[in-house]
Amino acid sequence: MSISTHVLDTMRGTAAAGLVVTLHRHEPDGDWKQVASAETDADGRVRSLTDEDIEAGEYRLEFETATYFERSGLGAFYPAVSVVFSFEGGNLHVPLLLSPFGYTTYKGT
Repeated sequence: MSISTHVLDTMRGTAAAGLVVTLHRHEPDGDWKQVASAETDADGRVRSLTDEDIEAGEYRLEFETATYFERSGLGAFYPAVSVVFSFEGGNLHVPLLLSPFGYTTYKGT
């Protein structure tokens, strides 16, 4: 059971390489616990956020977009993108289509 992501820069039409992604799990006490952190590869992918099996539950992917855009001399209207979702097991892929002024995400396969 794993969670992966793929970040595409829709303004440039390229993969978003070097973007930091953090995975958090929503704990029963209401806090968010960091489970893993990774950086997208040259293809904009994090193939698996952790080598350990991930339990079913509510999770949040946090994409650090400000640093990514600042490297290119651009500002970002969304300095971070948070995607909260329910994970029920298996292998889940959560892509992010990104530009300085907008983003889209969906449940991938």
